[in-house]
Amino acid sequence: MYKGKKVVVVLPAYNAAKTLEKTYKEIPFDLVDEVILCDDNSKDNTAELAKSLGINHVIVHEKNKGYGGNQKSLYNKALEIKGDIVIMLHPDYQYTPLLIPSMVNIIGEGLYPVVLGSRILGMGALKGGMPMYKYIANRFLTFTQNVLINYKLSEYHTGYRSFSKEVLEAINYNANSDDFVFDNEMLSQIVYAGFDIGEVTCPTKYFEEASSINFSRSMKYGIGVLRVSVGHFFQRLGVVKLAMYKK
Repeated sequence: MYKGKKVVVVLPAYNAAKTLEKTYKEIPFDLVDEVILCDDNSKDNTAELAKSLGINHVIVHEKNKGYGGNQKSLYNKALEIKGDIVIMLHPDYQYTPLLIPSMVNIIGEGLYPVVLGSRILGMGALKGGMPMYKYIANRFLTFTQNVLINYKLSEYHTGYRSFSKEVLEAINYNANSDDFVFDNEMLSQIVYAGFDIGEVTCPTKYFEEASSINFSRSMKYGIGVLRVSVGHFFQRLGVVKLAMYKK
């Protein structure tokens, strides 16, 4: 608990058996009340390991629903168990769980209802081994998104995110894509709904077991990001009315 607020960590997992235990053991359980893991039809023993570690809630998808579909299951469960502050942490150990107290504090004190762990602030991405082509794409997409969405973030593409219950209840994230562009659709919805977003500097690690998408998937993701941003721009101008912005 943080000042009477229930803190829930959600783990979107796919073939995470090699890194799950290391990630889980760094979660600050003096602050975190419950953990939810969603296994998106892994080919390894991720779900069994999660249960053996004592994770409170383990959801198993019988068919792979994608990164966005995984998150939908997690946020729905987090709201079901009355989570007040919800932190999404990747179980591949690319992001450190040691930032959880800072993110919880910012939301719990009412400073921001959404906090992102930014790899770009402080040059954490390049220091952590982000491929140069991904770094350049990140900077290009972020600049374009800031212009079209009319907001200012250091990056829109981090997978380390925390939300207040009020944000999750206010946006229609279940209407979003089941693919990787889900993350950007969600941020677009948050900005459109009028919520402010805070950022904290986040070190990151790129290594063999860390999840990553290949070049072709990255291209598809980039096109999807531009589509979302253009849609947000025209939605903001009142030219279109897109279903994803309706609650």
